[in-house]
Amino acid sequence: MALAVLLIVVFVAVPIYVRTSPFSERSILQQLQEASDSQVTIRSYHRTHFPSPGAVVEGVEFHHGPNAFTFLTIGKLVIKGTYLGLLREHVLHVKAEGAHVFIPPFGSNFRFQTQHSNIVVDEVIANGTMVEFESDDPHGKPFVFDLHNAFFTDVRWGSPIHYQLKFRNPEPPGEVSVQGSFGAWTTGHPQDTPISGEYSFDHADLGVYGGISGLLSSTGKFQGLLQHIDVSGTTDTPDFEVTSGGHKVKLVSQFDAYVDAMHGDTFLKRVEAKFGRTTIIATGSVAGTKGQEGKFARLQLSGRRARIEDLLGLFVSQGRSPMSGQVSLSTRAQISPGDDPFLKKTRLDGGFGIANGTFENRETQQNVDELSAGARGENKEDPETVVSDLTGSVALVGGVAQFSDLSFGVPGAHARMHGTYDVMNEKIDLHGQMWVDTKISNTSTGVKSLLLKVMDPIFKKKKKGEIVLVHILGTYEKPEFGLDLTQESGKKKLGN
Repeated sequence: MALAVLLIVVFVAVPIYVRTSPFSERSILQQLQEASDSQVTIRSYHRTHFPSPGAVVEGVEFHHGPNAFTFLTIGKLVIKGTYLGLLREHVLHVKAEGAHVFIPPFGSNFRFQTQHSNIVVDEVIANGTMVEFESDDPHGKPFVFDLHNAFFTDVRWGSPIHYQLKFRNPEPPGEVSVQGSFGAWTTGHPQDTPISGEYSFDHADLGVYGGISGLLSSTGKFQGLLQHIDVSGTTDTPDFEVTSGGHKVKLVSQFDAYVDAMHGDTFLKRVEAKFGRTTIIATGSVAGTKGQEGKFARLQLSGRRARIEDLLGLFVSQGRSPMSGQVSLSTRAQISPGDDPFLKKTRLDGGFGIANGTFENRETQQNVDELSAGARGENKEDPETVVSDLTGSVALVGGVAQFSDLSFGVPGAHARMHGTYDVMNEKIDLHGQMWVDTKISNTSTGVKSLLLKVMDPIFKKKKKGEIVLVHILGTYEKPEFGLDLTQESGKKKLGN
């Protein structure tokens, strides 16, 4: 009797188990298709029974949508379970080898309609997976992420998935570790799918952007929905450098932002960046623009008690900044996408003011001191130490700063100028008018003084002094200050 029962089990129960087990070929295909809302094809299938039930599936491909877009391929899928787990519809372990994920361009209306499943996978390992974000430009290169480690736990329908990832970030290149939870997936409204976690970003090479360099590290946390993920954290770049200047500084920042993962856009609520004795506050976005390719960085930058020596020190190649003093600034910045050097694709437009500024170059400061002494009719051979104040508006385009209404003052003189400064080669070309408190001939010595004395009657003393045409030429290291004697004398009063 016992033998008969055993035979019934063997000839009836076993075939039913083979056909209905979650490890059967038909069951695996059905589960994969329902979970991914796609058609799944395989190259080969092999069933395993001992020491644990499972299967090995090779050449797995997932095809989605009416165009059968292939969004996932897996070289080998190893599935392992337990006999006890069969009763609870639990799969112990799934390992994906040689996986490659293809993400279509943002906004391509790529939707999933997953179906309910009772199967629970305790852990999924997908080390070595390549994730490729396709460009919306048919000729553009995709962003590729190399997942060194990918570990997921408690994978089930309608519940959050817990994940641990380590991968290579493509731009800026660096190593990222992140852990948290994702989901549950919101069917029909993927933008409302929740996500949260913590991250660390190490050895991010800023040199990829051209014009700047340094290795950045960052830590932070994030939480929200795919359409609005709040992110906060810190960054540390101990060797930040503008390559045209060649001076390394320690740059640290704290930031609060949010990310629209559905479109790949980042919006900066507040960034507080510090280097030297300077603090700069930034808000803005790194986002796409309708009708244009790539992401544009649009920022509003401000600093109330910054130091001009810190800012200029980033860009000039000399050992010390040519000027020191407290500066306030408010400017808009735009960094366009593309392969041009950083300074070439950066555009600035704003205003600044420098209080109590002094020139570090002795010769330059002496020229300013003598100008002031002469303007006040005092001895130029032994001038007092004089400081200068500068305010103005500037627009930086293509590496050339265009100054308008540039104003600076020293005791006894005030000037307003306009012109350009080439950040790339440090050449200055500024022209304008100067108002002085004494005779023009007192602002110079020697032969030039004699010539100016002849011109004194032309510039008759006015209530607020005389107006002359002046220029600043040369380079940032060795500026040349002088009078535009060949130009028509200024006719407007300054300071009104």
